[in-house]
Amino acid sequence: MIQLREFEEQDADALVKHLNNEVVIRYLTGRIPFPYTQKDAEWWIQTGHKEGIVRAIQYEEKFAGVIGVHPGSYHHAKNAEIGYWLGEEFWGKGIATKSVGIMTARAFQTKNIVRIYAPVFAPNKLSMRVLEKNGYTLDAVFRKNVFKNGELLDEHVYSKYNS
Repeated sequence: MIQLREFEEQDADALVKHLNNEVVIRYLTGRIPFPYTQKDAEWWIQTGHKEGIVRAIQYEEKFAGVIGVHPGSYHHAKNAEIGYWLGEEFWGKGIATKSVGIMTARAFQTKNIVRIYAPVFAPNKLSMRVLEKNGYTLDAVFRKNVFKNGELLDEHVYSKYNS
């Protein structure tokens, strides 16, 4: 039902559709351009996703979103950041929770990672719950640490350690 797979050329249209939905992108990193163009999608599929472990989330044979783990470097070499998003039509089905569980296990198995962390903007309670269901715990809250959509937001940092 849920599969984490490599990106395919035909994912471009779904990427453009989902990443031009303001509800989907409101709590995502500012590194994702808005508006999101076909050219952005093509770059992502060909080049952009190749840093770290990044996969397309597929649900019932449809492209549903993206999940990735990005290992740190130098003194952060034993840490990695996890990030994920789903298209709005896929919310509330447990897809993010399952995907985070799969990717967390995969990252701990395939990389020399001790800790995976996830920064979450304060209003994004659903994402916090996804992490908590997967055994991530709140490490810190950085007050007014993020400027997004014209407002300062607290950033909650969750983490999970490789046992």
